[in-house]
Amino acid sequence: LQTYKQVQMIPPHNSLVKYDNPILVSTTKDKQKKGSKKATLPPVEKQQLTQTEDILNSILPPREWTEDGQLWVQYVSSTPATRLDVINLQEQLDHKLQQRQARETGICPIREELYAQCFDELIRQVTINCAERGLLLLRVRDEIRMTIAAYQTLYESSIAFGMRKALMAEQRKVEMEATIKHLESDKRDLERQVQELINRCEVIEKREAERRAQDEKKHLEDVEFLRKTNDQLKTNLENLLSTPKK
Repeated sequence: LQTYKQVQMIPPHNSLVKYDNPILVSTTKDKQKKGSKKATLPPVEKQQLTQTEDILNSILPPREWTEDGQLWVQYVSSTPATRLDVINLQEQLDHKLQQRQARETGICPIREELYAQCFDELIRQVTINCAERGLLLLRVRDEIRMTIAAYQTLYESSIAFGMRKALMAEQRKVEMEATIKHLESDKRDLERQVQELINRCEVIEKREAERRAQDEKKHLEDVEFLRKTNDQLKTNLENLLSTPKK
């Protein structure tokens, strides 16, 4: 029955990395007692992990999950890969890229995940043939991931910086619009005051012009009256002087 469940067990998710068949380790209650050591199912023959398998398990840790209260574990396969396996890996990669509609260019988490799985599978295949070469590829993989993580952090910080600048610019825009409205209102008030002063100046100038015209007319009348009076007095004086004395 256990062997049947081992064959029928479905992995938690499909991956391009080749794994062995899932193995029933224990129930959930016995997980802490037995730990994560690789267990074998009776009547399968017991054997110790080889050095290559240890390296594989350190590079690609086994997957664990629970189902119906039972703990399952799945180790990476230690079977050497053939040329046909590499061709199948390439076909599976292309198929999954098309199936999951990964983008061909630009940032795409799906494409990044699938290529990471493909690279892990290549590391597995190389490690089986040469453990040292596999460990070196592991260093390359970790360095690439660290570089990508650094670029991602830089990108996120730049996005946050850009968002802050955009919010500040938007806030300044709102403040400037409010300032512009206030200045436009002040401008209209000042223009109204200027127009009122212009109207008052025109009224004052018109009133003063009329008053000046009246003063000039009155002045001319007074001058004419005084001239006529002077002439009359002059005439009277001449008449008095010209009258002979008796």
